[in-house]
Parts: sequence; C-alpha cells; structure tokens
Amino acid sequence: MNYSIKQPTYSLRNKLLIVVISVFLIVGIGGYFGFRHIYTENLLPPGGSSSSQIIEIQSGATTQQVAAMLEDEGLIKASWAFSWYMRTAGLRSELQAGTYALNPSQSAEQIASVITDSSQEELREVTILPEKRLDEIRADLINAGFSPADVDTALDASLYVDHPALADKPSDATLEGYLYPETFQINHATKVADVVEASLNEMATRLSPQVRQAIRDKGLTVHEGIILASIVEREVGDANPEDRPRVAQVFLSRLELGMKLESNATTFYGAVVRGDESRYKEQNAVTYQTPYNTYENEGLTPSPISNVLQSSIEAVANPADTDYLYFVSGDGCVPEVDEPCVNYFSSTLQEHEQFIQQHCTIQCR
Repeated sequence: MNYSIKQPTYSLRNKLLIVVISVFLIVGIGGYFGFRHIYTENLLPPGGSSSSQIIEIQSGATTQQVAAMLEDEGLIKASWAFSWYMRTAGLRSELQAGTYALNPSQSAEQIASVITDSSQEELREVTILPEKRLDEIRADLINAGFSPADVDTALDASLYVDHPALADKPSDATLEGYLYPETFQINHATKVADVVEASLNEMATRLSPQVRQAIRDKGLTVHEGIILASIVEREVGDANPEDRPRVAQVFLSRLELGMKLESNATTFYGAVVRGDESRYKEQNAVTYQTPYNTYENEGLTPSPISNVLQSSIEAVANPADTDYLYFVSGDGCVPEVDEPCVNYFSSTLQEHEQFIQQHCTIQCR
C-alpha cells in the first residue's frame, strides 16, 4: 500500500497572525531596549557643580516627593527614573528621614543608597547665629564637633570664588559678613564645608538682583553694602529690628554729607580682631586707635564687622525716608539694665546731646 504525507497548509489568516505577532515582538523588544537605554541614562549623575547640597527628607515623605525634590535641586536627572529604580530595587519602604549632603556627581543609585541607609541619622544641629564675627562662627563650628583644621580650611574664601553670594566680594577679603545666620541639621557624613556652602547659598538668595541694584543706587558697591549692613546689625541688634531702616538712613546720610559714622560697634570690632579688648575697655570708642575707629576715620570700615540678617541688608537697600543724622541707644539697651531698649533719633546735634543726657546715663551705645 502506498502512503503519501500530506503537507500542512496555512491559511492567509494564520500567515497574517504570524506577521502581526512578529511585528509586535520586534517593536516590543526595540521599545524595551529603547526604554532601558533612556532609563539607564537618567540614572547617571546630572553633572555640573560638584558642590554638596544639604537636603532634608521629612518623616513620612513619599518616594515621589523625594524624587521631585532631588530633581528640583538638580541632584538627579529625572524623578520618574529615580522613582522607578526605588520601586524595582525594593527601596521605597527604606527611606530614612534626615539631613544629607548630596551632590550632582553622584548617580541615582548612589543617592538612593545614601538616603536608604539606616545608619544615616541626624546627630546634631549647627547654628550660625546673627551678629557673629567670623572668629565666633569658627568657634561655634569647632564646638559643634568639626576639627579646627577642617574648619579653617572650610572658612578659606578662595574655595568659593565662583559662589554667587561672593560675586562682589574683593578677592583679598575673607568670608567676614557673608555667612548667613541659619540652623543646619547635619549627620555624620556632613562636612563642615557643606555647612559653609549652605550658609553662602542662603546669603545668595538674600542678595537678589533687585537688592544688589538698590545698594548700588545708594552709591555703594554690594560689598560696601554688606559692610554697612553689618554695622547696622551690630548697632541695632535684635531688640528693635524695626529701627534698622532708620539707622541705615542715618549712616547713609552721614556718608553722603562726608560726616564720620561714629559707631562704637566698629571700634570694638577693631579691638577684638587685634586681641586688645582690655585696652579698649580702659579707653573708649572715640580714642582707641584702630582702622575700624569710625570716630577718627572717614567712610566705611575696611571690612564687615559681623554677619547680617536679611532685614539689615534690606535696610541698606531701602532705608527709611527720614532726615536723621544722629541716634543713641538708651540705658535699656545695656544688658545689665532691666527696662525696654529704645533708640532715640535726631536731626540736630543739640537734640542728640539732649537725648544722651536724658536717656544715656550709664553707657552710650
């Protein structure tokens, strides 16, 4: 008996189905590898500045919220890629609340590793207080646990020559006056240079283009504006912040008229940086010889005499619309006296001397 093998036949429908499936496979595989390439590229470091930024992750923050914050700060390329990585790596539930020093040279995987490391924890807070000289800030940073050598290195102004906060600072000037008062939460991985840079970042936001221009409109450079703001800061303190625009107006008017500033605060600073406080106390602000003696020397001091708050910067940029040429702080502004601190403003020397006799019987300030 003869047998024949019947060859299978395919209908047109089956052939079309095979073609469609093949196309979908090709497109799918191509799409997968295309997505994978884009995804991998977006996990790479964004590059740019290698400066660390201090980022705080609040307790209860979601992966999406953290990813959006990191993208906004320029620390990752794409929030969606970071969120996808956290999901596929099983790290979404491992986020650790805290403060971290991160920089754009780190990949998304490296940043994820840092912020999900349970050993990362907040150890302490570092506060740069207002009205502080650079030597006082140095001491506070050392007391916060940083080594003196690291602090001295971090306070070297040459490390931050391209920082926007220092755009108008003379090349030979220190960071005196430029470290903005703020509290920074840090962990064991935070470097003291991170704190300094974060403080400069805060200062940069206060020195907006509008503020810089307003200072220049007063006939000052921005650096001179910081010097004057520091004198206002030290003269007024925190007792009467509303007086800062009037104090700034007094000093600006005196500068315009060629009058000496006659500030006790400047002469005291000169004695402190010289390490000669005892001799200063034996004499007085008028006769103590120092480049910072604004009773004898005309114009501004050689440098700022402390750091400054935004209100003092704004006071110089937008002083009060008054015609005062003098002011004196009453007895209540002396720490030992338990009464309100009041500043008395006047337009004439005669009125100024009357205020001194009436309200400054213990110590003029």
